[in-house]
Amino acid sequence: MNGNGVHGKPAVNGKVLKGSGVMHHGNGIHHVNVNGSLYPAKAKSRRQRWEVKPSDMANNTLNPIRAIVDGMKLTPNPDKPMIALSIGDPTVFGNLPTDETVRQALKDAIDSEKYNGYAPSVGYLKSRQAVANFYSCPEAPLEAEDVILTSGCSQAIDLAISVLCNPGDNILVPCPGFSLYKTLAVSLGIEVKLYNLLPEKSWEADLQHMESLIDERTSCLIVTNPSNPCGSVFSKEHLQKILNVASRHCVPILADEIYTDLVFPGCTSPSMASLSSSVPILSCGGLAKRWLVPGWRMGWILIHDRNNIFGSEIRQGLVKLSQRILGACSVVQGALEGILNAPQSFYNNTISFLKSNSQICFNELSTVPGLTPIMPSGAMYLMVGIDMGHFPDFKNDVDFTEALVTEQSVFCLPASAFEFPNYFRIVVTVPEHLMVEACGRIREFCQRHYRPRSKPLTQQC
Repeated sequence: MNGNGVHGKPAVNGKVLKGSGVMHHGNGIHHVNVNGSLYPAKAKSRRQRWEVKPSDMANNTLNPIRAIVDGMKLTPNPDKPMIALSIGDPTVFGNLPTDETVRQALKDAIDSEKYNGYAPSVGYLKSRQAVANFYSCPEAPLEAEDVILTSGCSQAIDLAISVLCNPGDNILVPCPGFSLYKTLAVSLGIEVKLYNLLPEKSWEADLQHMESLIDERTSCLIVTNPSNPCGSVFSKEHLQKILNVASRHCVPILADEIYTDLVFPGCTSPSMASLSSSVPILSCGGLAKRWLVPGWRMGWILIHDRNNIFGSEIRQGLVKLSQRILGACSVVQGALEGILNAPQSFYNNTISFLKSNSQICFNELSTVPGLTPIMPSGAMYLMVGIDMGHFPDFKNDVDFTEALVTEQSVFCLPASAFEFPNYFRIVVTVPEHLMVEACGRIREFCQRHYRPRSKPLTQQC
């Protein structure tokens, strides 16, 4: 490669050296053919007509939620205002604004005019250090070099999967679980293996099932804690058991911990990295949920690798991947230190509201025949089981939730979107009066369609 970054032999005095195929004229570079002509002979077109098709990656990209929701016939009852309990965005109803200190930090960053240009693809050093300081603990210390800033937690998950997996590899994903994991993996030619979460055990992972899925091509174990869509929080003991599985089989962990700070009082949720020094972990998080600003698109990867298993190669791989879109929003990066220092009272108020709404929803639906709500311990979701045998009017959870919209203008997400049929997910961020109203409408709907199970005929002698 010559000084201008052009492959081939350099030119001398404006003439191309023999066989180089490149001629320099001032700052311009012209390609010439072997006969010395400035324009090469016209190559015959291999195409006789226009035929532009999407790539295999585009064709293989499918969001299960969109695939199901887009196919539903959602025509709300015109006599009842719509209550959407389906979208995991805490800002939709305007009742959960972010804190004034968070807004002021962003205003200050804008007014400083220091953050209008390109930041390093992995983020400003000062901003990475702010995240490291916030999440570092004696059991899992962090420095700025262990942090990569991303465009939301979704990009953090994308980078983590992309750096750990090759086409033909497989990853272990919780079921029910966040649909993005499968969307990203399948588009990259990576197989998804679903390990079961157990509703009867407050959504603990089925460890035996998880371990049975691991083979020599398993390149990553994804653990979502607290859970979307379940709202469950794993105990320290259960997390240690998951880590033991990963350690026995030498499988790194992608810890999706975007909800790690939204844990209800009386429950604790230590980070996975704080419980193991032997298992390498990429922890993904961001501002979206705890700070209630999902649209600001700020996430991060925390690299926990105290035994140097990832080493420099995985770190460099993450740097290279981050260069594909040149990093996260520079203005939000500039505000990060101030955002992270929002008062504890702000967090406490958010968590208190989420727990209260969850309790209202759980209490109301627990007495509805045919439904089995499972009380969450964190995040912003509640899962409800449907005993389909009592609702013969409907084929499945998609049918059930579609009719719920048509009759009651209440939209809950069918759990088939999370590959867990006969449940639906409720988002508990709506104002309290709407939560009460929605539960009342769900009760009315179920009372209308509920049927007692028909008793089996007694065999006659």
